Amino acid sequence: MTVVDNALYSAGRCFTRPKTLGETYQLLRDRREENRQDLAWIGLARPGEAELASLAAEFDLHELAIEDAVQAHQRPKLERYDTTLFVVLRAAHYDDRREEVDFSELHVFVGDDFVITVRHGDTPDLARVRLRMESEPDLLARGPEAVLYAILDRVVDDYGPVVDGLEHDIDEIETEVFRGEPAVSRRIYELSREVIEFQRATKPLQGMLDGLAAGFAKYGVDPELQQYLRDVSDHVVTVVERIDAFRQLLQNILTVNAALVGQRQNEEMKTLTEASLAQSEEVKKISAWAAILFAPTLVGTVYGMNFETMPELGWTLGYPFALALMALVSVTLYLVFSKKRWL
Repeated sequence: MTVVDNALYSAGRCFTRPKTLGETYQLLRDRREENRQDLAWIGLARPGEAELASLAAEFDLHELAIEDAVQAHQRPKLERYDTTLFVVLRAAHYDDRREEVDFSELHVFVGDDFVITVRHGDTPDLARVRLRMESEPDLLARGPEAVLYAILDRVVDDYGPVVDGLEHDIDEIETEVFRGEPAVSRRIYELSREVIEFQRATKPLQGMLDGLAAGFAKYGVDPELQQYLRDVSDHVVTVVERIDAFRQLLQNILTVNAALVGQRQNEEMKTLTEASLAQSEEVKKISAWAAILFAPTLVGTVYGMNFETMPELGWTLGYPFALALMALVSVTLYLVFSKKRWL
């Protein structure tokens, strides 16, 4: 069933809950003929075209508004078709477990004696809105605009936990940035997308409420109800300002994170360069000592070939000469490498 709730109210009190839309239509027609100022409040969840077509035929709803209600995926807006007001709202819910914001869409048709809500999603909890209004018959008796106020108030109040959740996430991200968490850049990007989406859901409400306020006098909105709607408008301004601040803060955090990542990369490059230079110095030392040790080995190898025709074999000073030659070559190489600072 797409009809989740269906009731008729008189003087702010529910007097019947019809089981079908057809029964609601007939009762409302009968009450109109008796010149009664009653209110039909019909709540639907993800309705099909047949239900909306039936409502459009009964309450003379504009085809463009019906098309929007069927397709959903609309941006928040307020439009007036003759005597019917069509409002699109984006509700939000913060999921603590996933640390994400879930958005849903709510369409509201407000006429002289009816309110129709079309919900695409699980939020807001309109049952709570209806329960509140039924517990305040004096408020509900002020007409369809009172129901619209209650719905707006519920949607805006639900933004509060979302704002708090986003603020908590931003605080965590700031800590992760300065701890050097490798995955923080991705989290900043994902949270920025949620903030932008939330901004798209909330910012149009300012213009919508201003539009409602502009029509207060023309459409004879109850003075006390006007105060209630202005209070909702004040809450919206607060939410929008905080979301704007979040978006700017995330941009600053992203800039700081990029700077810190660059700084860490520079430090790593410096460390690698220093290690490479130290390794190069060690290679120089090893090469120098290898050359020094190779020189006497070469001389000794030549004199150790023991060929009969080799010169100086019978020379008395041959052995001391070989040792002196080894020492001379080694000392010479040591002095050369020391001068070049290889040793």
